[in-house]
Amino acid sequence: MIIFVVNCGSSSIKYQLLNMNGEQVLAKGLIERIGMEGSVLKHTPTGKYTVDISAEIPDHSVGIQMALDALTNEEYGVIDSMDEIDAVGHRVVHGGERFTDSVLISDDVLNGIEACAEIAPLHNPPNLYGIKACMRLMYNTPQVAVFDTAFHQTMPKVAYLYGLPYEMYVKYGLRRYGFHGTSHKYVAQQAAEMMGEHMSDLRFITCHLGNGASIAAIKYGKSIDTSMGYTPLEGLVMGTRSGEIDPAIIPFLMEKENMNAQQIDDYLNRRRGILGISGLSSDFRDLESAANRGDERSQLAIDIFAYKVKKYIGGYVAAMGGVDAIIFTAGLGENSPFMRDKICNGLEYLGTRIDPELNKLRGKQMEISIKRARVKIFVIPTNEELVIARDTLNICRRIIKL
Repeated sequence: MIIFVVNCGSSSIKYQLLNMNGEQVLAKGLIERIGMEGSVLKHTPTGKYTVDISAEIPDHSVGIQMALDALTNEEYGVIDSMDEIDAVGHRVVHGGERFTDSVLISDDVLNGIEACAEIAPLHNPPNLYGIKACMRLMYNTPQVAVFDTAFHQTMPKVAYLYGLPYEMYVKYGLRRYGFHGTSHKYVAQQAAEMMGEHMSDLRFITCHLGNGASIAAIKYGKSIDTSMGYTPLEGLVMGTRSGEIDPAIIPFLMEKENMNAQQIDDYLNRRRGILGISGLSSDFRDLESAANRGDERSQLAIDIFAYKVKKYIGGYVAAMGGVDAIIFTAGLGENSPFMRDKICNGLEYLGTRIDPELNKLRGKQMEISIKRARVKIFVIPTNEELVIARDTLNICRRIIKL
């Protein structure tokens, strides 16, 4: 089967085309600045150069059509026609409590995704744009929704309920949902394979560390807790997100800085976090360089981030009654030996220690703990597109017998 994986943002579309016979990526692409000047499609057939296609891209439907045209282009395409695409897998950020697994998309599913837009207003609407565009352009092709939140639906109530009246949970769904589920699921599965054991016998702490960052406690194959909450704003201090703060700070800022609800939401999501602490950048590469030059606030931002990650790891060890492996993934987790070492320094009491030489490698799947360590440390590049493609394949085979 050939599967088209689509990830739509508010002004962007990421895509991959995979041949599931061998799980080979045939091509991938990125469409940027949808609905704005300077929109462009960057299309990369595997093993060939990237092709930049500048054009007016007013909406996601035009963008999807451009992606399909690129995939079937005589010069740089990888299939003869879009009829060769057997199914489409869509990343959907929020599935609420309704969607506990990936699903074949129907009108009822579309309504469910739209209903979740109230708790994910920045993410679910563009996800829907992509789904509806693909359904119009490929109306005979099965479409599957894969939810970021689904993997975390195994959390118990003690982990996901807030200290609010229970009626607020029943009435509005105010609870912890968690995100980056496909990433946490993938790296945990890979770590179990590397250890030669089954996930159902292992306890993992998975650290998805990038501009957006979250940590998950995965006990015997199930997520039992995760750092992001009702929205991706909760948890770790992140690139531009504040992470967890005292709720009383919000009305204080609204009064003192004369902000309304929308302004405070924007302030906490886009202008705080590592960027706000350092006053320099949300990119840790910039902060490391500045810290090496003696910039104190950049060093402080690095120290705060590492401290928060370490604190979550300790908390999740306690929640699971131990841990068998700690896994680093995503941009920072995969590519920053400095940050991995800083986070793990002081965790030796768990029975693990980083091997300094192994830790120098970047972006490769590997164990970086010393030999015979009781608790393993892994670096595993995430592959959310592959998880989406696998779920799409399994659903199509199970439900519509493709």
